[in-house]
Amino acid sequence: MFFATVSRPSALALGAGAFALLAGAANAAPLVKECGKDGKFVIGFSQANNAEPYRQHVNDELTAAAAKVPQFTLQIADGAGNVNTQTSQMDNFITQKVDLILISPFEASPLTPVVARAMKAGIPVIELDRKTVGDPGKDYTAFIGGDNFKIAQEAGKYVAGKLLPDGGEVAVLEGLPSSTPAVERLNGFKDGVKANDKIQVVAEQAADWLPDKAQTAFAAMLQAHPNIKAVYASNDMMAAGARLAAKGAGKKDGDIQILGTDGLPGPAGGIRAVAEGEWAATFTYPTGGPQAIDMAKAILLDCAESVPTTVTVPTTAITPDNAKSMMGK
Repeated sequence: MFFATVSRPSALALGAGAFALLAGAANAAPLVKECGKDGKFVIGFSQANNAEPYRQHVNDELTAAAAKVPQFTLQIADGAGNVNTQTSQMDNFITQKVDLILISPFEASPLTPVVARAMKAGIPVIELDRKTVGDPGKDYTAFIGGDNFKIAQEAGKYVAGKLLPDGGEVAVLEGLPSSTPAVERLNGFKDGVKANDKIQVVAEQAADWLPDKAQTAFAAMLQAHPNIKAVYASNDMMAAGARLAAKGAGKKDGDIQILGTDGLPGPAGGIRAVAEGEWAATFTYPTGGPQAIDMAKAILLDCAESVPTTVTVPTTAITPDNAKSMMGK
């Protein structure tokens, strides 16, 4: 990697072309006061909840990416699904005067003030996967993540065109309603299925990303609407819960088309579930970890004067056509 300051905007490729950083004008100041390739830097990551498999996947990819940068020390704090815990951890990072903060906020509004405090203290804040209230580039440094609305919209279109071309009743299991991905995925899916006016969304309920709540919720949905033909779960864990509910209702795999979101690897992940015919599809939600470390390198090592305020990491649809080939990747 290199960094060059020139008299006009130039592109800096990061992470095998993952995204480009735009260099500012020659007289612009770096985003941080202390930076340079010879420095040593501490990056604090406030994770929403280490207990979720997706969150652990994020931690693993961040840790692996940071380990490749000798100048970086990564500290991961588990928010444990509690905004007060996560706020306290963020305040600790500010007190420690870490050089950069990454955060996946458990909820948007309650964590907005502490992000503002970090920015006021001169610490860049990169938000991963979930956003606080405000605008990237102003209220926080940048957002890195997938486009939740588009990912869910693709799932809806897949149901409308591929799975249920003749229409039918479908249901939605929403994540934690106070988190931005939950709202965006709910709205995206409902928009996607509009492509087929024969499809009816007959039930939608929040299950807070949790498989046991999803199982309970979907069991109740099936009692009220026994003809449901497909269910979209806003994460893989809830899709697993939905399958258990379908089994409990006497359904065989394939009787109800189950769709997840995350596309997690491993024996408990969505890729395997699709490959083995348990689910109809899942849609990968990239962690953004490698991109976040690339951005940290630009800010802390290369003394970047500006970074992209939003970095959208693309998704991949995992279907029976490609699931087996994606196993182990």
